[in-house]
Amino acid sequence: MSVQTAMSREEVPEEISAVNLVDPKTYLEHDMDAYWRRLRADHPLHWHPPVDGAPGFWVVSRYADVMALYRDNQRLTSEKGNVLVTLLAGGDSAAGQMLAVTDGQRHKDLRNVMLKAFSPRALSKVAALVRVNARRMIAEAVRRGEGDFAAEVAQVIPLTTVGGLLGVPVKDHAYLLGLTKSSLSSDEADQAPEEAFLARNEILLYFSDLVAERRADPQDDVISTLTASDINGVPLTDQDIVFNCYSLILGGDETSRLTMIDSLYTLSREPEQWKRLKEGSVTLESATEEALRWATPAMNFGRTALVDIEMAGGTIKAGDVVTLWNTSANRDESVFDDPYVLDLGRSPNKHITFGYGPHFCLGAYLARVEVKEMLDAMRTFSNGVELTGEPRRIHSNLMTGMSTLPVRFLPDEAGLATADS
Repeated sequence: MSVQTAMSREEVPEEISAVNLVDPKTYLEHDMDAYWRRLRADHPLHWHPPVDGAPGFWVVSRYADVMALYRDNQRLTSEKGNVLVTLLAGGDSAAGQMLAVTDGQRHKDLRNVMLKAFSPRALSKVAALVRVNARRMIAEAVRRGEGDFAAEVAQVIPLTTVGGLLGVPVKDHAYLLGLTKSSLSSDEADQAPEEAFLARNEILLYFSDLVAERRADPQDDVISTLTASDINGVPLTDQDIVFNCYSLILGGDETSRLTMIDSLYTLSREPEQWKRLKEGSVTLESATEEALRWATPAMNFGRTALVDIEMAGGTIKAGDVVTLWNTSANRDESVFDDPYVLDLGRSPNKHITFGYGPHFCLGAYLARVEVKEMLDAMRTFSNGVELTGEPRRIHSNLMTGMSTLPVRFLPDEAGLATADS
């Protein structure tokens, strides 16, 4: 077990040592902004002690350090897991097969295959469809007047997008949405870990069946493309494809959905920023990037050290788990002016919501398109929203955000008149 060299555990203030980053309740019960400010200032490499039999791990909070470690695939590996649940359990069964937990030449080869599956032709068609769906769904929601934005819009757009890309039948979207929400987070505080495990297995079983169907009867979708793909003449196995479909459906849903919900919630409380968006005094592109920075749905990712690493006044030992905290890096005062202020015109805005380096998110383009089209449709068809109840926050040590957002839409009649044109 590592011993923190920059500051011994006994010297770490109680307000730092008392925060258990493994427990999902922590993120709802603590002032995490104050916690991360303190870590960036005084404990940029912090040793998180073992909890409930799980090993301890390093917490990296500064933007520059997080970026440096994301880039470093020589001294760090993803093949022993890239999220707390697998890292602390000792490994990930998909290592070497799923892109997110594969390194080296196999990662490069697999990423090239996946990039071909996400061809510009396929993505341009999907982007056009996102725009149509976002405008239709948001116009309908605004006309209804009141509703749950999370359930009626934000949950539907991303899964429709990635589901269509993968070839998931529309009738199965709601089923998969329930599984994806349970696998990485929970609407309830007391969800048993077994429920998340079962949800992840159900997703794998679902895609096993769909891959078999596509091998027998190929369609114009990503799964069919993958069934016909190979690496150095060796076809991808069913397990290779299933693991990567699992990763795509989770990644393609969570980031976009949670960012959309967070954006509307935040804009309902930031009238000046809403005015800038509505009037067009900021670009949709800059507004989208700030929405992604502000939300940072994936709070952290992790690696395992392959060798000893000296950084930030401490030593990460070979074999140690290292966690990289996007949620802290995206509020780093040394990089972002007034990081705790929402600024839809922020430039530059080099956030790391999608990670960085070799494992930069494959679905970043689609997530950006989805958030941008949601913002565009909202400013076109509405004059804003009012909250009609308290949103419900999710419970997770990986993702952050809301699962419900009850609102009243303020219609823009002139905009709505263009909805069907």
